[in-house]
Amino acid sequence: MYKILEAKELTTNIYQMIVEAPRVAKSCEPGQFIIVRLDQEGERIPLTICDYDRQAGTVTIVFQTVGAETYRMASLKTGDSFHDFVGPLGCPSELVNESEEALKQKKILFVAGGVGTAPVYPQVKWLHEHGVAADVIVGAKTKDLLILEKEMEAVAGNLYVTTDDGSYGRSGMVTKTIQDLVDEGKQYDVCIAIGPMIMMKFVCKLTETLGIPTVVSLNPIMVDGTGMCGACRVTVGGEVKFACVDGPEFDGHKVDFDQAMKRQQIYKTAEGRAYLKAQEGDTHHGGCGNCN
Repeated sequence: MYKILEAKELTTNIYQMIVEAPRVAKSCEPGQFIIVRLDQEGERIPLTICDYDRQAGTVTIVFQTVGAETYRMASLKTGDSFHDFVGPLGCPSELVNESEEALKQKKILFVAGGVGTAPVYPQVKWLHEHGVAADVIVGAKTKDLLILEKEMEAVAGNLYVTTDDGSYGRSGMVTKTIQDLVDEGKQYDVCIAIGPMIMMKFVCKLTETLGIPTVVSLNPIMVDGTGMCGACRVTVGGEVKFACVDGPEFDGHKVDFDQAMKRQQIYKTAEGRAYLKAQEGDTHHGGCGNCN
C-alpha cells in the first residue's frame, strides 16, 4: 500500500497528492509517469509525475476528475492509501540526457495548458537545479483554473501567465503569447508544449511557421498505460507509435493531431473500439513492442 501524505484540491476538479513511494522517487525522471489503482478491482490510471523528493521518498501527482474512477480518487484523504503505485514508466524528457553545457547554450520555452502545467513543472525545476533558466508560458481558461503558479515562478527564468478570458495575466490563448514574445525579439531553440491535444496542435502549427523545433507530451490520450488497450495509438512521422510505451514525448511537428483527436472520439464507445481493432489489426496495440 502507498500512503497519501497530503491531499488537497488545487482548484475546481483538480487535485494534488503527495504519495509515499520511495522506489519510484529514487529512480524517476522528469517526463515519466506512474499508474495508480485505488484497490484490487480498480482501473489503472496513468498520471504524469508532477514532482518527486528522493530523500523523502515521495512522489507528487496532480489529476483532474474526468470519470468515475478519478472522482472516486478525489475522495481520498491524507492518511488513505493507493493499492498500486507503479513506475516510473515511459521515457524521460530528452533534456535529462543532454549535458549541462549544451543545455545552457539553448534558449528553451515551455508552454503549459491547464493540467499540463503539472508535467511541465518537474522539467523546469530540473533545469533550474542544473543552472538552466527556461521561459515558461502557463495558460488557463480563467484565473480560477490556474495551478502551480507560485511553484513555477520559483523555478522559471521568466514566467508568462495568460488566461483565455483575460481575467489574469496576459489575455488570450498561449499561442498569442508565443507570437508576442517572438515579436518582442525573443528567440528559442526548442519549445516543449504540454496540455490539451487541441492546444498542442495549434502550438505546433505556430512554432512550425516560426521555425522552432517543438516537443509535445501525449499523456492526455493514455488510458491503460501499458500499450495493450490501443487507446494512445498515434501516427508520428508516418509511423505508428504508442504514447505510453514509445513516449509520452514526441516531435510535435510530426504528430498527426487530427487523426489522433478523431480516433479519441471513436475510442470512447465499445463499438468504436471494436471498429478500430478490426481496422488496425496487429498495429492496434503496442504491448509486445513488435507489432509495427
